[in-house]
Amino acid sequence: MTLPAIAVVGGTGNLGAAIAWRLARAGYPVTIGSRSAESAEKAAAELGHGLRGGANVDVVAHADIVIVTVPFAAQETTLRDIAPHVVGKLVVDTTVPLVPPKVMRVQLPDEGSAAQKAQAVLGEGVTLVSAFHNVAAHKLAKDIDVGCDVLVFGDDKDARGRIVALADAMGLRGLHGGALVNSAAAEALTSILIFMNKTYKVDGAGIRITGDLIPPEA
Repeated sequence: MTLPAIAVVGGTGNLGAAIAWRLARAGYPVTIGSRSAESAEKAAAELGHGLRGGANVDVVAHADIVIVTVPFAAQETTLRDIAPHVVGKLVVDTTVPLVPPKVMRVQLPDEGSAAQKAQAVLGEGVTLVSAFHNVAAHKLAKDIDVGCDVLVFGDDKDARGRIVALADAMGLRGLHGGALVNSAAAEALTSILIFMNKTYKVDGAGIRITGDLIPPEA
């Protein structure tokens, strides 16, 4: 089976680089995107595993799945830049609406969540899911068991399933989290986890869903 080509927008950042590295190690063809093609190419060379780099708008044009890993402050601008090039594609938004300096307080946008804001910017021609909100990037970048579940949200069950499979391939456990509107819960939880990290001196708190989960039927 041919694996989908993946572009990681903002792939020179901590989360993007870690996701790209994990997916490339799992055998996926992955290209790192950045505003600067040179920066992306340098990061790809350093990460290895066949990763390539290029400008954001160039890498998304040749991808089947686009994973957006930029800070909330850069989300709208980045999405508007790539919007013409992702029509008909599956886009994964990882954005958490953190507003410095009060990152330990939940501050969801007027749209209800960063994911809903992303859908509004990209339009109906793009299939959008959101994921990877609650996994510590510095742990993801190491060859260790992160011990964290990844909740995946989206209105298209099949699209969610594809990203659940990506999370599994990365050595995590991907779980369906329901409709895109539910992304607000995971986005808000990030601020709580940051608070937990500081209060309890945790090195990258994450979440695990308890109970014996039976995978949903395809």
